Amino acid sequence: MDKEMVIDLVTEQMARIRKEKNYTQDRMAEVLGLSKRHLQQVEKNRLRLNWTQTAAVCALFRDSDILKGTLGDDPLEILEVVAHDELHLSVERTIGGKVWWRTSIKKGTFRLQQNVLSQHYRILDDENYRYYSSFNKEEAKRRLEELSQLSSPYS
Repeated sequence: MDKEMVIDLVTEQMARIRKEKNYTQDRMAEVLGLSKRHLQQVEKNRLRLNWTQTAAVCALFRDSDILKGTLGDDPLEILEVVAHDELHLSVERTIGGKVWWRTSIKKGTFRLQQNVLSQHYRILDDENYRYYSSFNKEEAKRRLEELSQLSSPYS
């Protein structure tokens, strides 16, 4: 997934996201800092959002079921991984990947998961704290190896 794909996916869902929140076009345009005309053109797929507008939608509507169903799990995480190619996160708790994730490798107290929609990878520990996210599987596997070595009682 890249920026263009994220922009396209979010652009395609704008009307549904707005309706999910019971916003009028006037209110949605105001919240996003767009003109109503611009929003109408986006909703009719005559215009695309740009990267900044896409980021605003993901940030302001990150709890949207439509957005989560389109990007998978946490829209802001997807945005950050796409923008930075990988993400060394400050450790934060997740719900453990019961919905949008499948575990591909388990090593020690860590597991590598892949998002079923965005296809990006993340590393969680046994208590569901996220340590890393990336679209690069090999880099994620290397990071999983490093983390598992650090947490080994024999290191």
